[in-house]
Amino acid sequence: MTSEAKTGAALPEGLLLAYYGDDFTGSTDALEAITAAGVPSVLFLRPPTEEMRARFPHARAIGLAGSSRGRSLDWMDRELPPLFARLAALGAPVLHYKVCSTFDSAPHVGSIGRAIDLGVKQMGGAWSPMVVGVPRLGRYQMFGNLFVTWNGTTYRLDRHPTMSRHPVTPMDEADLSRHLARQTDRCIALIDLAEIRAGKAQARCETLRGDDTPVVLIDVMDEATLVEAGRLIWENRGDGLFSASSSGLQYALAAYWRSLGLLPETPGLPKAVPVEKIAVVSGSCSPVTAAQLAHARAGGFHTERLDLPRALSEADGPAEIARAVAVAMDALSRGQSPVVYSAEGPDDAAVTGFDATAAAAGLPRADAARRVGTVLAEIMRRIVESGAVRRVMVAGGDSSGEVMEAMNIFALDIVAGLAPGAPLCRAWSDDALYDGLELVLKGGQMGPTDFFAQVKG
Repeated sequence: MTSEAKTGAALPEGLLLAYYGDDFTGSTDALEAITAAGVPSVLFLRPPTEEMRARFPHARAIGLAGSSRGRSLDWMDRELPPLFARLAALGAPVLHYKVCSTFDSAPHVGSIGRAIDLGVKQMGGAWSPMVVGVPRLGRYQMFGNLFVTWNGTTYRLDRHPTMSRHPVTPMDEADLSRHLARQTDRCIALIDLAEIRAGKAQARCETLRGDDTPVVLIDVMDEATLVEAGRLIWENRGDGLFSASSSGLQYALAAYWRSLGLLPETPGLPKAVPVEKIAVVSGSCSPVTAAQLAHARAGGFHTERLDLPRALSEADGPAEIARAVAVAMDALSRGQSPVVYSAEGPDDAAVTGFDATAAAAGLPRADAARRVGTVLAEIMRRIVESGAVRRVMVAGGDSSGEVMEAMNIFALDIVAGLAPGAPLCRAWSDDALYDGLELVLKGGQMGPTDFFAQVKG
């Protein structure tokens, strides 16, 4: 990219940012944030080879989609260091571990603290800044506490209707320093709203940096604080740094670069071109997705519930997959867009009775949850390989990871903007069945009620 500033300055040559997404929906959220700002970007679904990278010679930001949000500490210790090393070797000054903007994590699963310890060991740096607030997504951090807007109401994170009772990583603490302290022994500090407003953020940053590489949370609640967060990180990047942050990091850097005239003043993405039909699979238990399912059903989508006991059964699973695929294909043949889903909101019996269903199938809860994702992935794979549809959607972060791993796709870039955090992407593949496939990976909390219809256009 060669965007010139009003002063004649320009962003430095080479890669500006490399990131690892802790789930697939979050990875496309980060891809959207930096692409919409005017920075050419690509998201790889596996560590890129030189040949793969050569297809994107103009990319200034490179991402790698992952699944660490739902993984154990042992998995993280084994898998993340070589991935961080591959990304660090690309030479970007900022290595970003992209986390969910609702900070989903726990000491035993998806530990953000463990990821920071591993990333800092790889990247070094005098500090590890953390930006979680994303005003565009209705996420605000004030005096270290995270607030989330849902359905027109803003909740403190530990009182959020969904996140406070998440089945795997319930968020019972809105103070992110306290929550993170359960996951790492590293020093954790805060540059708060009052310091930013008083113009003291830089001085505070200078006192915090040190050989122990502390984690430094930065309050973000509006455009002004977003720009200042970007300034602090970019101007204090030194020889390189590691940051565990939401897509707020991309938004912050882009806002600062834009304030200097280094990026277009009016960033954005093209609008999606409507299609006749799409196919959807959903493993999300979110009330947001439940409302979207109901709206899609009322609007003419064919919604088909997965029979979870059969899906989890080793004996009956193949037949249940075949049944769901047949129903979806029949809907497509009639011009309807099919949705195969596992649950409809957190109070669905499939959710409240999931432990009993898993036990009946002889599976630990975590294995049963992953099995649901692999079943949905196989259903989507068969639909796509039928050639009956060229635009698809997956709802749910874990489900998105399973679906993408089942498909012969090595990279994604952005086709168009839809709802914030859930863009329309294009698949890159050496397989003609998948190359050019359009897809949306939607986190449970993302999108308005009519989002399924928006994806179809």
